[in-house]
This record gives sequence, C-alpha cells and structure tokens, in this order.
Amino acid sequence: MLDFHPEVARALKEKRAVVALETTILTHGLPYPSNLETARVMEEAIRREGAIPATIGVLAGTIKVGFSHAELEQLAQTKVEKLQAHTIPWAVAVGASGGTTVSATLRIAYQAGIRVLATGGIGGVHRQAEETFDISTDLVTLSRTPILLVSAGVKAVLDLPRTLELLETLSVLVLGFQTSEFPAFYTHTSGLKVTAIQTAGEVARIMSATWQELCSNSGILLANPPPKDKELAPFYVEKLIQRAVLAAEKTGVKGRQLTPFLLSFLEKASGGKTVETNIALAESNARLAAQVARAYLLQTTS
Repeated sequence: MLDFHPEVARALKEKRAVVALETTILTHGLPYPSNLETARVMEEAIRREGAIPATIGVLAGTIKVGFSHAELEQLAQTKVEKLQAHTIPWAVAVGASGGTTVSATLRIAYQAGIRVLATGGIGGVHRQAEETFDISTDLVTLSRTPILLVSAGVKAVLDLPRTLELLETLSVLVLGFQTSEFPAFYTHTSGLKVTAIQTAGEVARIMSATWQELCSNSGILLANPPPKDKELAPFYVEKLIQRAVLAAEKTGVKGRQLTPFLLSFLEKASGGKTVETNIALAESNARLAAQVARAYLLQTTS
C-alpha cells in the first residue's frame, strides 16, 4: 500500500540512512510559500548530512513515501485533509489527499522500515485539557512505535508540563540534545528538566539498547532547542500565545482547527517572526535527525 519514491526505495534497499518527514507542517502548519520553502529546506538539510529524506503524505488515496518536487508543490498549494494515524485507512479507501501528522507519519515510516523522523514540534496536551480532553494522538502513537522523533519539543501553544508528564506516563524516553531543559519550541527555556545527551552517537546507542537489546516497542523523543540566533524571548512568546488563545475562544475555534488557527495568529501578531523561527528549527531538527540516522546505521551494522 506504500508508494515509494525511487530515491527512497533505492536508499532503503542499499541500507543507507533515511529520515522521514511529516507533511502537516506543509498543509496546515505554515502559509504558502513558507510551507513549501520549509519542506525543501528540511529535505536539503538531510541530504547535506549524507542521508535521504522520505517526506510522507497521501495523494488521492495513495500513501507516498517520498515526494517529487511537483507532488510536493501540489500538496503545498491544495486544501487537503489533516490525517492522523487512525484516519489513514479512510483516506486510502475514499481516495482523499492529506498531510500526515506526526502520529500518521510515525505509523507509515515504521511500516516502511524507517527508524528516524524529523518534525518542527509534536502535538501534545492542549491547554485546558481537563475540560476539553483535547490530547494529540502523537503521544500515544509515539509510545507504541519504535522510532526516534526529533523535534523542538511540543508546539508552544500547548500545555508543556502536562505533555511531558503524559510522555513519562506512556513510558516514552525524552532526551534533550545538548540541553538539560525541555525546549519550548520558539525558545530553549521552559523550566522543565530532561536528560541531556551530547552526541548523535550517544543517541544511536540508546536507540539500539532500547529496541535491539531490551526489545521495547516504545518511541524516543529527542528534543532539540531552536537555533540561538532565531529563538524568541519566552515572555514575548507567552504573551502572544495568550492573545491567540483568547482570540480562538472569542471566535469559537476548536478541535483540529485550533492549532492551525493559533499558529496563523502568532505569525501575523509577530510580524512573521514565529515563521522565521519555525523554519530555522525545522531545518536544525532535520539536520540532527540525519546525523542520528547515520550514527544508528553504523551502530546496527558494525
């Protein structure tokens, strides 16, 4: 059921390092053409580190593992579905197109034989979840899928402490790359502590110990802070988020439309600064994911 791009199929056959990329950052996370620019920047960052990008999404009911330039542009400019892990079968059955969330991409990447995935930020526990029960399926799917997920923590519009607590409850190992503080997406500062890891080789050894030696089926979250020259001040970000949440409440935006609404509000309210940071951290995550994918390949073939 998976349609592999020839470059990805060849890389997997030759046992080369491959990094999966999700597509909701393209379809629902950023405005055009910033979304297309980000997707291409991430793919190029992976190639520069000696790995092969495998952008995952669904076009007319076909699950794509790797996109051509034309297909990527088509997805970037078309209004499509936002697909979770549990809605992929529906999209295939009815011939729908959609961007795959982290949860859907995790599931597909594992089926394709890919063990590393890069994104901007994952979903998590929403603010006021005690009333709405709004918790992303990214967390549960990660806990059940043996893949390393590289991100700048969770999206800043979410409840970071509760998300980190739920990840612990779900037995998901959370590591900080060269930091002992869980990054807050647009900034490295959150006040939440995590285990610091210094090199891609260390990460690869942990991956091997988790999946090969201990036979665990749980994923691993590698939290990578945004580049220092592009991060935003914590208080500035929180002030913007509070305004965005208030605007969503006034307009009645809920459910799957909430996060895209909040991100769009932040982009406009910050004069594009949040998009700049988003692109920079996405590129940084892709680069790190490629380094880890290569190190893990050496770890498992040596």
